[in-house]
Amino acid sequence: MRVLLLGSGGREHAMAWKLAQSPLITNLVSCPGNPGSAALGDVAPDVDPMDPDAVVTLAREKRIDLVVVGPEGPLAAGVVDALHEAKIAVFGPTRQAAMLESSKAFAKQIMTEAGVPTGAYAEFTDRDSAIAHLRGSDGPYVVKADGLAAGKGVLVTGDLAEAEAWVDACLAEGRFGAAGSTVVIEEYLDGAEVSVFFICSGGAAVPLEPARDYKRLRDDDNGPNTGGMGSYSPVHDLDDGFVEWTRTKVAEPTIAALAARGIHYTGFLYVGLMLTDDGPRVLEFNCRLGDPETQVLLPRLRSDLLEILHAGAHDALGNADLEWSDTFAAGVVLASPGYPDTPETGLAIIGLDHVTEALVFHAGTSVVDGRIVTNGGRVLTAVGLGDTLAEAREGAYSAANLIQFRGKHIRSDIAVS
Repeated sequence: MRVLLLGSGGREHAMAWKLAQSPLITNLVSCPGNPGSAALGDVAPDVDPMDPDAVVTLAREKRIDLVVVGPEGPLAAGVVDALHEAKIAVFGPTRQAAMLESSKAFAKQIMTEAGVPTGAYAEFTDRDSAIAHLRGSDGPYVVKADGLAAGKGVLVTGDLAEAEAWVDACLAEGRFGAAGSTVVIEEYLDGAEVSVFFICSGGAAVPLEPARDYKRLRDDDNGPNTGGMGSYSPVHDLDDGFVEWTRTKVAEPTIAALAARGIHYTGFLYVGLMLTDDGPRVLEFNCRLGDPETQVLLPRLRSDLLEILHAGAHDALGNADLEWSDTFAAGVVLASPGYPDTPETGLAIIGLDHVTEALVFHAGTSVVDGRIVTNGGRVLTAVGLGDTLAEAREGAYSAANLIQFRGKHIRSDIAVS
């Protein structure tokens, strides 16, 4: 089977690594790919994965049997819609279905229609109305740019002035462009976060195992929100039946609410939950696998990912039962100095060849004059595996410490039990 994988991050390197293990695969093309995925198959660095016509042309040229969409950008750009029109099999939601991620207000509307437990919210396009709402609320405050902002459009703060400044950044200053032309102000939910993922097709939602990620830049959940600074799986502090509860109370009702609007959902569904004293509450949906959760989930998946996604793309998934290893996995993100606002690029990376006892997934890297250098905020994810979480954590940090580039930033508290 000839497979085209869209994306260039750590999630996509992990997906390429897993897809390449399938006995069904004959050729893997990553677009645009990165130095990690280039070691696993072909790459198409000059093709824009956000350009629907360019993706269709590439798929036809390579005689692709299945396209798998990794990041959210191509989904919001309508790449899946174009592939459907061209009769090319693809695993991923259409642009309309992907509004679950590309519009936080739309996601909240669907949650309400589906009866999904979540926090109260209000949406605003007018700065003064949003400020008045904040001033009439008790903190902490949660203010989100409605659209896609690469994981950086969310502010959680106890400081009213900071919350008001974030509204101004979105609605008055245009910091996030069109993505910030609407803001969503949500009820603050307190507790431990957990991520549950589903492979969805034909109305079915097949769960992956849960993972826990760490979104804040610095230790003890301090600093700004990021795309994610680390993760681990499995998560053992969850109640028995938690994943099944998420499937029946969140994923399936959400898919049904979309279907009631005439929207068919095929693709990954990420459910981000907060475990509050009043029970689980949904924070957000994403329409793709999480990053860095993918990097700790796929090394534990024993089932053939390609076989599963091919079935999903053809509405033949049914109620597949995935097989998982009992191994623990912990992932630590190595970030560039200046991340998340102004990450430095072009910094030489050394020590990758010294890592032999862990997995390393590339994210923000490129090759310049034969050397691998930083090319983004989150540069690499080091993943340790072990019979215990402590063993997996030790492996991840040992690998992260072997890899060096100027100003490297990592959190030191990932997967601390």
